[in-house]
Amino acid sequence: MKNKIFAAIAATGFATTAVITHAANPAITDVLTADPAAMVHDGTVYLYTGHDEAKDNKGFYEMHKWLVFSSTDMVNWKNEGSPLAVKDFKWARGDAWASHVVEKDGKFYFYTTVRHDETKPGFAIGVAVSDSPTGPFKDALGKALISNDMTTDTKIDWDDLDPAAFIDDNGEAYLFFGNTKPRWAKLKDNMIELDGPIHSLDLPNFTEALYAHKHGDYYYLTYAMGFPEKIGYAMSKSIEGPWEYKGILNELAGNSNTNHQSIIDYKDRSFFIYHNGGTPEGGSFRRSVCIDDLYYNEDGTIKRIVMTSEGVDPVK
Repeated sequence: MKNKIFAAIAATGFATTAVITHAANPAITDVLTADPAAMVHDGTVYLYTGHDEAKDNKGFYEMHKWLVFSSTDMVNWKNEGSPLAVKDFKWARGDAWASHVVEKDGKFYFYTTVRHDETKPGFAIGVAVSDSPTGPFKDALGKALISNDMTTDTKIDWDDLDPAAFIDDNGEAYLFFGNTKPRWAKLKDNMIELDGPIHSLDLPNFTEALYAHKHGDYYYLTYAMGFPEKIGYAMSKSIEGPWEYKGILNELAGNSNTNHQSIIDYKDRSFFIYHNGGTPEGGSFRRSVCIDDLYYNEDGTIKRIVMTSEGVDPVK
């Protein structure tokens, strides 16, 4: 049973600086990418991903670094290289899993999952900082922001995964994370320390991949549920809840047991960014990022995502 749950963990690279020139899903095919997290900055979309390096789909995740891509039309993606690797966290010993990047006051903060060394066994969340969205990023603390000994209400050591930061309109910052149990905490103004206790959330059938965003008057939490994973979502009028579950947003992603999402608004359109195992040699441990359009109903609820092979039309 542990192996099944562990395989559900959203795992989270350097390649050529090729530009992808076709609209299709997967959206990036020259290198394997997983666990997408997108950010809009100065008119450009920056897409941060993990990099699957497993030789096949018979074993487990092999991930040592993260990648970043940039685009101004959501179709042509420039590979900007690897802005950060596990080795940049001296206290970590492996597993460059899911991450998220946000900007505040001209600095970029990279929150990510890694496996801690033997001094604090288990998975942990680190934070790195840079003056550029493409890095390089450097460890901002010299230690974990969140380690397994801080969340002892579960019997597993992989419950601190998939960090996603959110900055509210008033400048208050939050970090959402978790596996099997969803959690959140406020961040101090410096973005590298917790501001208060870690809170739990009540979300049905939660597995991992919490992601917070705002559109109009509503806040949204999306997350992976079950295994193999679908994406569900909840809504609220406050980033601190209470949250109302609204149902499934994205069905099983093709040829991948995991599902991991990012949602952004860009040039008057909304996008759902996720991964599947859709390349010829793809699979659960060899994943690729996909992008499809996302649409809201008049009442603020979100229409079910239609996953396509064609991808999205270029943003104009």
